[in-house]
Amino acid sequence: MQTRKKYIFLTFLASWLLLFFFGGDQLRRFAFFSGRKAEARRNWPRWTDRSLLKNFADPEELQRDGIPSPLSPQERRAAWLSVYKSSRCRMESCFDFSRCERNGFKVFTYPRQRDQPISESYSKILASIERSRYYTPKAEEACLFILGIDTLDRDHLSAQYVRDVDEKIRGFPLWNGGRNHLIFNLYSGTWPNYTGDLGFDIGQAILAKASFDTESFRPGFDVSIPLFSKDHPQRGGERGWLSQDSVPPRKKYLLVFKGKRYLTGIGSGTRNALHHIHNGKDIISLTTCKHGKDWEKHKDTRCDRDNVDYEKFDYQELLHNSTFCIVPRGRRLGSFRFLEALQAACIPVLLSDGWELPFAEAIDWSKAAVVGSERLLLQIPSAVRCIHPERVLAFQQQTQFLWDAYFSSVDKIVHTTLEIIKDRLSPHRSRSRFLWNTLPGGLLVLPDFSTHPGDFPFYYLQHGSSPSEKFTAFIRVVSQVGSLSQPILRLIQAVSGSQYCAQILVLWSCEKPPPPSGKWPQTTVPLTIIQGRRKLSDRFFPYTAIQTDAVLSLDEHTSLSTSEVDFAFMVWRSFPERIVGFPALSHFWDPEQGRWGYTSKWTNELSIVLTAAAFYHRYYHSLFTEYLPAGLRELVDRLAACEDILMNVLVAAVTKLPPIKVAQRKQHKDTVPQQVKGTAGAAGGRRFSQRQDCLNQLGDWFGYMPLVSSQLRLDPVLFKDQVSVLRKKYPRLER
Repeated sequence: MQTRKKYIFLTFLASWLLLFFFGGDQLRRFAFFSGRKAEARRNWPRWTDRSLLKNFADPEELQRDGIPSPLSPQERRAAWLSVYKSSRCRMESCFDFSRCERNGFKVFTYPRQRDQPISESYSKILASIERSRYYTPKAEEACLFILGIDTLDRDHLSAQYVRDVDEKIRGFPLWNGGRNHLIFNLYSGTWPNYTGDLGFDIGQAILAKASFDTESFRPGFDVSIPLFSKDHPQRGGERGWLSQDSVPPRKKYLLVFKGKRYLTGIGSGTRNALHHIHNGKDIISLTTCKHGKDWEKHKDTRCDRDNVDYEKFDYQELLHNSTFCIVPRGRRLGSFRFLEALQAACIPVLLSDGWELPFAEAIDWSKAAVVGSERLLLQIPSAVRCIHPERVLAFQQQTQFLWDAYFSSVDKIVHTTLEIIKDRLSPHRSRSRFLWNTLPGGLLVLPDFSTHPGDFPFYYLQHGSSPSEKFTAFIRVVSQVGSLSQPILRLIQAVSGSQYCAQILVLWSCEKPPPPSGKWPQTTVPLTIIQGRRKLSDRFFPYTAIQTDAVLSLDEHTSLSTSEVDFAFMVWRSFPERIVGFPALSHFWDPEQGRWGYTSKWTNELSIVLTAAAFYHRYYHSLFTEYLPAGLRELVDRLAACEDILMNVLVAAVTKLPPIKVAQRKQHKDTVPQQVKGTAGAAGGRRFSQRQDCLNQLGDWFGYMPLVSSQLRLDPVLFKDQVSVLRKKYPRLER
């Protein structure tokens, strides 16, 4: 027993000796940790290879973090919890799905308070919602609620700061702790730390916020939006700057930045270091400290020199002529520069650690931006130089797509926010990231129609597939006669004779009932009568009877031969995303009257193919009825001959492409605009005037004119060539 105790004692003693010799140095360091930490901070950086490593900055400059010091993690957490008291909110726990089951996804905006003015930007947001197809003026129908109080600017030093928001929203009967509410915010916090504090408790509301920090962002619940200026257009918006001839992709400058440099405070660290990468050749990095009231009090030795260099370059010129644009954080994580770079096809190089990028739930930013680290600023030039030119061009093209699809107007920013929230309500019927990040974009791909890319007219080429080999003929009848006229009988016979025709649907839009089945001609394909509501918009309703990809839209007085139908269908199968047809119009801008006009004269230009005889994809029926707001469909029903113009405008807005005209006979010429005598002439003039009004009202609603002009007409091989008729596939087209 004594021997055993002896061995235990020796083992214990040996352990203490080992701890003293091998761990004593660490214990001594721990005892004097605070003093040594301060000394290390004063002497930082203490590189072991500093004789070999080139110094790019003064150590004191790199240490200077601005006054006041940044918040500690505990302070940031406390500031976050003051805003997000329901920090664990998810759609499943803080959103009432039952409100959306009866009437679908409807959005209600609170009435504006007369004594409470709202900013121009918030007015645009509310107008975008009220112009959308989701808006409802009835609170009991709503699934989502938007406050009438302006919450965009929550900097209490701002003139647009609204006080006592907590007290006001608690008095709203619909508030319910913020449940099913969406709050928009662009600016949060104030000098000096610019935290995420909004000055009121959002409760269980969804927050759509710019400059969102990843620490406070609630994934799957909140929405990160871009910071946009008060001048951002309500709708339409300017197009991107990348032209089709922008090859090679690299421009005069590789990397540029021109902007403010903060001398003190949060956000100053990154911008103060940007001058280190400036070489005056292909990398231009210019800053100025000449901003704010007290800049001269805080200016450093670089200020005067930087201010002189800053004036040598024009900001817009740099955007136009640079491949990459540095987008550093400002006082907050986001900046206006982000959208400016996207529009200019200047690939954003993001230096804003912890920023939840706008709409990152849907958008794959790795295809359009370079996400850098503020700590690795000096590595940025070498990193962007390594990107292959083909990859650079792909980046630039994606910036243009994203700008046009989601960011070019307040309407698109707001509608993207709503669509992301709507997708969360039915995950099994939501858009994939492929649909969000591929032309034409998530806003124009309706998941209620399908979630499979092969069902849409835009992705056949990418998936190596083709549309169906049959079409549905859709004939609209409006004549007030009790019996069938000869033109429609001939039309049915001609269309049914096509080898590609699957069925014929007749939309009966007359007051009198349709003739009995025995009066209709015998056809080799099914013929179905659909009772219409006598509205012009009915012809583009997504009828379940239409099962083929292709729809041949016809008027009852249209005259076509079977050869014309066959050839037009074969052309459409090569261009399934476009309208392909016969009678064509062209639009133009009349500078004298300051409005849009159109003409049906036989010219080389065309931008509209009338749906009196045209092929298009059946998806456009769903887009016409479900995507467009009710106000546009009411416009179509009010103005005669407006529905085909709206369909052309819609397809052009989606595809950015013109329609295609195919070979036709002269009787297809539209003579409506010509002044002729008698009652027909008066009716034709009225029809022409209504089409003009329709065109201009559509241009105003979209914010621009989507129609695209073309000089392309497709004819069959050997069309009207002096060769044997036996060598021609469609000889009847020439008769």
